[in-house]
Amino acid sequence: MRLIVTRPAAQASPWVAALRTLGCDAQALPLIAIAPLADTAPLKAAWQRLQQPPTVALVMFVSANAVQHFVAAQGAGVVWPAGVRAGSVGPGTTAALRQAGVPADLIDEPAADARSFDSEALWARISTRPWGGRHALIVRGEEGRDWLADTLRGHGATVGFVAAYRRCAPVPDAAGRALLADALAAPARHLWIFSSSEAVGHLRALAPAADWAPSVALASHPRIAAAARAAGFGQVAQVRPTPEAVADWLHRGPRLQSAPS
Repeated sequence: MRLIVTRPAAQASPWVAALRTLGCDAQALPLIAIAPLADTAPLKAAWQRLQQPPTVALVMFVSANAVQHFVAAQGAGVVWPAGVRAGSVGPGTTAALRQAGVPADLIDEPAADARSFDSEALWARISTRPWGGRHALIVRGEEGRDWLADTLRGHGATVGFVAAYRRCAPVPDAAGRALLADALAAPARHLWIFSSSEAVGHLRALAPAADWAPSVALASHPRIAAAARAAGFGQVAQVRPTPEAVADWLHRGPRLQSAPS
């Protein structure tokens, strides 16, 4: 069975390489495009705020893309401020933070054995801290979930947002169009790996008449699994969002299981 990785291009390539190393036939079909913002002034202002008291207690990044675009707006000579913690939602984001020079002891991330890598898993690690009167900044795309912001506010924190990039509908290249055509022609021979409900929506827009009932979808979160079921995938399973977990699931198959509702 061929695995189709739908993450944005910058993250899809290492996933494909890792899956191939693990013995899987994997190819990339990015279903979310990432673009820089035309106006980076808010990002530069956010960097300046981090350098000045009262400092922000936590800067939470929703993805590796958020880290990379935030760092790209960093002024010359500006370094990660001492004492400011960086929040990550999973291994990819953590790797981007470390590559950007954030000290490992300042990074908060979900437990290694967390069932899913998301805001809820991050909150499970930082929920016992005193948040009253503290400041947090969430770095994300132009839109995103407000769950962590609402939770922090409910514990007395002040929360702000800054957009670091735009999420766009994909425009597949020739290889992507060929891969999609193969998946449409032989859906039972293809397994889709989704890490975003938005990616599922973009697939529906690219192939509105497709019948995915014979195909399999792996989702990293119940919300994404629900979106895959709504798109018509006949088999949907929830798997931890790592190449190793996906390969292990596949190699133990074909034991298809329904994802939790």
